[in-house]
Amino acid sequence: MLAAYALLSAAAGIAAWHKYQVLHAPPLPAQPDGSEALPLLNADIWFGNLRGWWNGATLVAVLVFSVWMSRMRDLAELAWPEGQRRSRAWLFFGWVVPVANVFVLKMFVNDLWAAARPASRRERGHPLLTFWWLSVIAAGTAGTDALSALKHAHTAGQTSEALQQVMEGDLLSVCAAALTAAVVWRLSGMLKQTVQVPLASAGT
Repeated sequence: MLAAYALLSAAAGIAAWHKYQVLHAPPLPAQPDGSEALPLLNADIWFGNLRGWWNGATLVAVLVFSVWMSRMRDLAELAWPEGQRRSRAWLFFGWVVPVANVFVLKMFVNDLWAAARPASRRERGHPLLTFWWLSVIAAGTAGTDALSALKHAHTAGQTSEALQQVMEGDLLSVCAAALTAAVVWRLSGMLKQTVQVPLASAGT
């Protein structure tokens, strides 16, 4: 899902770049059938369609990531139940509650990370988690601001500036997807290994 999200982010960015190029291309001579407007119309269609697919992929990615965190929470409660400070309800409310969505989900993942560490070296937080969460916040903020600017653009210059912001937001989304994949891979392996060791000891 993260790979699909990253590819759609890149495709949406390319569509924004194409629309930007068409917008800055020399105007075509007027035609009786109005076909001189077709390049910009086609660019608008591609951009709108890919942006719609990207919006859908974003929702699915958030859902899948929340399900993954819930599964990791099951493992964390086996390893360190008293260290899990947030209830599972925050897997939903953490995305939608203003202000809380800036730090609660990061705290949730910090607790999972600490549970995956050996008991003598448990620490909440890690540089990987910090860079990941900053990239997620930056991508979300940049994307929202860019689409808002594009929606309120009334001139070619304003549209061009908004499209540049869209491309920057899409680039940040690709980076956020890559860092999220790194967190998922690392934390999944750590928690599974942490839980398997006590289970193996109990079996012997």
